[in-house]
Amino acid sequence: MSIENIAVIGAGTMGNGIAQVCAVAGYQVTLIDVSEAALERGLATLRKNLERQVSKQTLQAEQAEAALTRIATSTDYAQLKGAQLVIEAATENLALKVKILQQVAASVADDCVIATNTSSLSITQLGASVSQPERFIGVHFFNPVPMMALVEIIRGLQTSDATYASAMALTERVGKTAISAGNRPGFVVNRILVPMINEAIMVLQEGLASAEDIDTGMRLGCNQPIGPLALADLIGLDTLLAIIESFHDGFNDSKYRPAALLKEMVAAGYLGRKSGRGFFTY
Repeated sequence: MSIENIAVIGAGTMGNGIAQVCAVAGYQVTLIDVSEAALERGLATLRKNLERQVSKQTLQAEQAEAALTRIATSTDYAQLKGAQLVIEAATENLALKVKILQQVAASVADDCVIATNTSSLSITQLGASVSQPERFIGVHFFNPVPMMALVEIIRGLQTSDATYASAMALTERVGKTAISAGNRPGFVVNRILVPMINEAIMVLQEGLASAEDIDTGMRLGCNQPIGPLALADLIGLDTLLAIIESFHDGFNDSKYRPAALLKEMVAAGYLGRKSGRGFFTY
């Protein structure tokens, strides 16, 4: 099946980025969220990102304008009726994702591919919540979506070869590089990255070094483009905590226990860039 109509559930950071790259690639996109206000915020971010790409000459103005004309928005799941592929990009919460995926499955045709952008939850478990689970797959984009070149493709136990082929074709068309990952908590990249960030937080809470020195050490000593604590602030400390807790629960291994300081900062509402304060102030 040649896919031309895509829907994205969630107009937040990941959702509007996915909608953007799909629209630029020529797909017709329907962006769904719970309120008009959320959709307006998502579109405003999307427009700014397109304008930034035009100003940096990585995208022509005509391409940006054409992409915007391909994006429709709605709060009504009935608008999913014509979608050939739906990508769920909601908050990293199992109960919420299951609820959304069940709504999606009830609104689309039986041959519509359903994907999740989860960064840590089980594709097999999520797939079991929808009818025809063989059409379900993980398609994990990275933040910021327009800039990051990687997508992890994760098959659940039920995922068919045809669904996998559709996900790979989508990834290629939007100009990303795909890697295939097994269905384990964190898949590949976050399985390595998140425990590293958690360890950096433990180093901070033990007073071994300041946040600035930890990040400087990792940037200059390991050639990382951004330090782990600044990256934590970019990801969002609440999102980071949810991921490391899913590792701890999924593997039942104490090496994945979240740093006490991370839990305390989330409890205080210090969530990183999105709240204006995390390990650094914004």
